[in-house]
Amino acid sequence: MHDAATPSSAMRPLAVAGAALGWAALALQLWLSIGLAIGNHRGAAWGVFMYLGYFTILTNLLVALALTAAATRSEAAAWRFLRGPGVASAIAANIAIVGLVYFFVLRHIWAPRGLAWLADVLLHYAMPLLYLAWWWLAVPARGLSWRDIPRWWAYPLGYLAYALVRGEIAGVYPYPFIDVGALGYERALINAVGVALGFSVMAALLIAIGRLKPTPQDVAEQGRRHPLEKM
Repeated sequence: MHDAATPSSAMRPLAVAGAALGWAALALQLWLSIGLAIGNHRGAAWGVFMYLGYFTILTNLLVALALTAAATRSEAAAWRFLRGPGVASAIAANIAIVGLVYFFVLRHIWAPRGLAWLADVLLHYAMPLLYLAWWWLAVPARGLSWRDIPRWWAYPLGYLAYALVRGEIAGVYPYPFIDVGALGYERALINAVGVALGFSVMAALLIAIGRLKPTPQDVAEQGRRHPLEKM
C-alpha cells in the first residue's frame, strides 16, 4: 500500500480548476445524452443508461473525484484513498488510454458539432492532458512498483465485464470494437485484449516515469531556490 499524498497548497488551485472543469464536462455530456434520448423518444432514463455505459464517462468521473479529493483538506477515508499515489497513478493510466483510444480508433467514426464537440474535446483531450499534468506535478510516485500493474487491471477488466453484460441484456454496446452483436465474442475479446495490452504498456510507462520524476517536494524546493543557484 502507498501512503496517501497530502495535497500541496501550491497545487491545490490546479486541482480545484481541474475538478471544476471535469464536473462541468460530465454534466454537459449528461445533458446532451438525455436530450438525445428524449429526441429519439427513448426517455431520460435511457439517456442516463447510455451515458453510464461509456469507459470515457466512468473514467472521467474517477478523474473528477480524484481532483476533488486533491482539492479538499478532508481526511475522510474515501478522499485519502483517491489521493493515494497508487490509485492516482492507476487513474492516470486509464484516462491516458481514454485519450489514446479515442484519438487513434474512435475519432474518425463521427463528427460532433456545437456543444457535442465541446464535450468531446473536454472529455477525450482536455481532461486526460490536465490529469496527466496534475499527476506529474503533484503525485509522489517514486514508491510505485511493477507489482502494482495487476491490481490496476481490476478497473478496466471490471468495465469490460460490465459493458458485455449490459450489451447482452440491452442489445447495445458502447464501442464498436467490443460490439458482440456485430463482431461476435471472439473478435470482440481479441480487440479487448489489444486494449488491455496497451493499458499495460501505459501503466508500465507511468511507473517507470513515476520512479524517476521529481516529487512535489522537489518541485517546490526548486521553485524556492534563488535564480542564481539554478545556474
